[in-house]
Amino acid sequence: MNLPLDLYTAKQVRELDHIAINDFSISGFTLMKRAAQATFDTLLKAYPESQTLCVVCGDGNNGGDGYVIATLAVEAGFTVNLIQLGKTESIKGDALLARKAYLQAGGKENVYIPPTSPPSKPTPPLNTKLFNTDLIIDAIFGTGLSRDISGHWQTVIDAINTSKAKVVAVDIPSGLNADTGRIQGIAVKADLTVTYIGLKCGLFTGQARDYCGEISFDDLQVPEAVYKRLKEKPNKQLIPENYLQQVLKPRLRSSHKGHHGHVLFVGGAQGMSGAIRLAAEAGLRAGAGLVSIATDPSHADLINLTRPELMVTGVEQAQALQPLIEKASVIVIGPGLGKSDWAKQLLLKVLESDKSKVLDADALNLLSELSDKDFHSQNWLLTPHPAEAARLLGVSTTEIEADRYQSIQKLVKKGGGGYILKGAGTLVFDGTITHVCTAGNPGMASGGMGDVLSGIVAALIAQGLSLLDAAIAGTQIHAQAADLAAQKGERGLLASDLFPFIRQLINE
Repeated sequence: MNLPLDLYTAKQVRELDHIAINDFSISGFTLMKRAAQATFDTLLKAYPESQTLCVVCGDGNNGGDGYVIATLAVEAGFTVNLIQLGKTESIKGDALLARKAYLQAGGKENVYIPPTSPPSKPTPPLNTKLFNTDLIIDAIFGTGLSRDISGHWQTVIDAINTSKAKVVAVDIPSGLNADTGRIQGIAVKADLTVTYIGLKCGLFTGQARDYCGEISFDDLQVPEAVYKRLKEKPNKQLIPENYLQQVLKPRLRSSHKGHHGHVLFVGGAQGMSGAIRLAAEAGLRAGAGLVSIATDPSHADLINLTRPELMVTGVEQAQALQPLIEKASVIVIGPGLGKSDWAKQLLLKVLESDKSKVLDADALNLLSELSDKDFHSQNWLLTPHPAEAARLLGVSTTEIEADRYQSIQKLVKKGGGGYILKGAGTLVFDGTITHVCTAGNPGMASGGMGDVLSGIVAALIAQGLSLLDAAIAGTQIHAQAADLAAQKGERGLLASDLFPFIRQLINE
């Protein structure tokens, strides 16, 4: 996925359009033709064997893009079925010019007017046989859609999604919110999305990951000066694949373990030793000089049987943590911690320390039960999944996922420090720029993956990275390692399968 890094809201992209048209004399119809050409070139490359297209157009500019794509396809010898949704007299401006050009090129259109409720007059049903093509071009709704899709519009999208054709979305899959990635009732499931001028931030997180397919970008030859005139600069970015190499310096030949930090992992209640072991070994594999574990005494002697590099101490009382905390560069608390009184006391002890901290798993659940005075630090990094984030903010998981960007901003506002909001399209934020991870796969939906992430991030902090740089780089390494491990299949992927790939990536 070779894409620019900056992500834009729909409002910002509209402003870029306005600047290009009004200040740089690039007509809207010129931009429309460039968008159509970019889409047509991309689909030819992606699906070279295709011979038949069905182009589904709305009555706005997104539909105008569809008409130009259909014109290019007719001129290239494709068999084209074009479905116009809604009354043709509603088509205005540049979209109307595009429609006239298509008809002049000999193109045919099938007009489907969804009936009113109650219907004012009989209307012909949607001819779903028109979807029996190699490709369907989704040019129904663009980034301006603000309502949920229902009724007969939903019927059309259902027909697209149940067809056997490959689906190419024009700018954004219809029904996907351009700012949040939320599905607005229903959305087109695209195999390929070709987007223009600015990458829409809603394409990369949450439900969008199931609807966009491969994402291709074209700036439509909009000059760099247009972007510089944008009033509100983008505050969301994709994480570059080589972020770690940008922030982690090569080791000196004379270095020793003391130069690379000491991570203390606190957790592992009775019967839950696996989580803390996974986190700690991830810390070793990500390059920490020393790794210690403070855990329940019942299994303290067992955790390092097959990983003797781990230093393990059984801790019965929170006060016993103090000498371990004093030796540590950074502390991780939460994996396998549980929610007992023992766990609460350990968390409170860790929170007393001014050292850098990573809070995960049960530490987050316990934190949500503490008073607001305990819920704030500039020297911690929290790594919630959506349900944990919901508990921290006192809302539902559905509310978190409805706008992941806003959710992570609320977390930082409430608790300070930095946050990693896990999930499809993981987000990293510390109050300035929201960073979005595009790596990762569904195989990561298994126990222990979050524990491994906390270990990687803590090891990077121990090696001198800031909380934010460690969070960004650690998130990227974690997801890329999972992608490498998933080459043998996503189902059955284990958190420990990432270890050799973490070591590989940390040394590239």
